[in-house]
Amino acid sequence: DDCVSIQTGCSNVYIHDVKCGPGHGISIGGLGKDRTKACVSNITVRDVNLQNTLTGVRIKTWQGGSGSVKQVTFSDIQVSEVETPIMIDQFYCDKGHCSNQSSAVEVSEINYVNIRGTYTVQPVHFACSDSLPCSGVSLSTIELQSVKENHPLSGPFCWETYGELKTSTEPPISCLESGKPSNAGTQSSSDSC
Repeated sequence: DDCVSIQTGCSNVYIHDVKCGPGHGISIGGLGKDRTKACVSNITVRDVNLQNTLTGVRIKTWQGGSGSVKQVTFSDIQVSEVETPIMIDQFYCDKGHCSNQSSAVEVSEINYVNIRGTYTVQPVHFACSDSLPCSGVSLSTIELQSVKENHPLSGPFCWETYGELKTSTEPPISCLESGKPSNAGTQSSSDSC
């Protein structure tokens, strides 16, 4: 399963010098299961080596939850033959079918810095909520190569993900939306952390 799993209620957490694999990598979540409120903030994960894992650094939330994940930095991450090194999944579901719901755990201020190595399926997968898109996602010095050099696999995927590229990336991540979401839903005060 996950090498490190960060769950609701975690804040001001510093994780460093981890060697991980095989397994599911380093995860924040799953958060918001069964319409619960999740609050995670100020998390730093750095100097991590991931080998033969399902994901590298992942944020996963269930539809229907509330609360937020914010101020997260993943830096100096080395990946080797990782299926999907960088992932945000706001549609997480561990069983066959989960119904669509409009409320979501808000994901914002997520920084990816100096993440390098090889992937086997897809370099980046950002699947964010239609009703509460991810915002403030920044990527800097991302260098991810397919293990099949001359046969590129799936390219980067972004859905309702807003932020900025601080440097050029390999492969180019052109799917990130700039600015802030115009249709961003707002949480009621009881739903926020």
